[in-house]
Amino acid sequence: MSNKKPVLEVRNLRVEFPNRRGNLVAVDDVSFTVNEGEVLGVVGESGAGKSMTGSAVIGLLEPPGRIAGGEVLLDGERIDNLSPEAMRRVRGKRIGMVFQDPLTSLNPLYTVGRQLTETIQTHQNVSDSQARKQAIDLLAEVGIPAPEKRIDQYPHQFSGGMRQRVVIALALCVNPRMIIADEPTTALDVSIQAQIIKLLKRLCEDHGAAVMLITHDMGVIAETADRVAVMYAGRIAEIGPVKDVIKNAKHPYTKGLMGSIPVVGHDLERLSQIEGSMPRLTEIPRGCAFNPRCPEVFDRCRVERPDLIDVGTSRAACWLHDPASAKKTEAAE
Repeated sequence: MSNKKPVLEVRNLRVEFPNRRGNLVAVDDVSFTVNEGEVLGVVGESGAGKSMTGSAVIGLLEPPGRIAGGEVLLDGERIDNLSPEAMRRVRGKRIGMVFQDPLTSLNPLYTVGRQLTETIQTHQNVSDSQARKQAIDLLAEVGIPAPEKRIDQYPHQFSGGMRQRVVIALALCVNPRMIIADEPTTALDVSIQAQIIKLLKRLCEDHGAAVMLITHDMGVIAETADRVAVMYAGRIAEIGPVKDVIKNAKHPYTKGLMGSIPVVGHDLERLSQIEGSMPRLTEIPRGCAFNPRCPEVFDRCRVERPDLIDVGTSRAACWLHDPASAKKTEAAE
């Protein structure tokens, strides 16, 4: 992937929510890139900051949330400082979006054909018949059977999986450079999930678009992503090629996530689990945010917050991989 051009660059992103007591930091110093034709998976527990990162990238933070620091660049052009109107044009034409519930993305009062053709004609100077033909072609591309007939149907006439395919077609309407998919398979059953995953992967390759896939499901990441960023308490705990991170996780939190996934052929009475829960934004501990739950914690973890450290093909925010750290032979009590 290194020889491909970055489509999205996020540099030291910080998202804050002001309140009476100060500022709650929801995303803290997050940096990553997504290259042409690449799927970057962003995974973590609820509250890790993954969806907040996606919302910040596309300029859809709910007030009073705000980008308090860092930069977001699309094809080398900074977009985090654009006006709302300019950002709306970027979202429509250069960034496509696929959300968890397709019904929130589709207007129940309009046929899917009208929604597709209006989106196409908003960004392209084409006739009604040309827009309709493009819409039919898109529905066929995402696997909608008999698209010539179904184009005139309403969202409620489609199953959940088919509605999600329509949403993906909407996202692809104007050949965006970037697609942000936030939990696109959560509301679907397992067999339909696999179809949508395969579809996203194929469309990414065919169109050369970059995809940021946000999910809590490591199985989805393993099937779809080229690289994965594991988030915890608003920061990236580990980032690297998906096969390396899954097979040889470097951060104790990632190891815990991997240990909680059942493996076919392994007869275990009980899966391992990570003790405790994600800290609230108001209660993020000093040092490494994971230190109260970490089985490998030592003194430095409780007082200094680690940045990402190169470890083989991955990077992990963990003092275990810092040569300057005196390795402890046993975890502190």
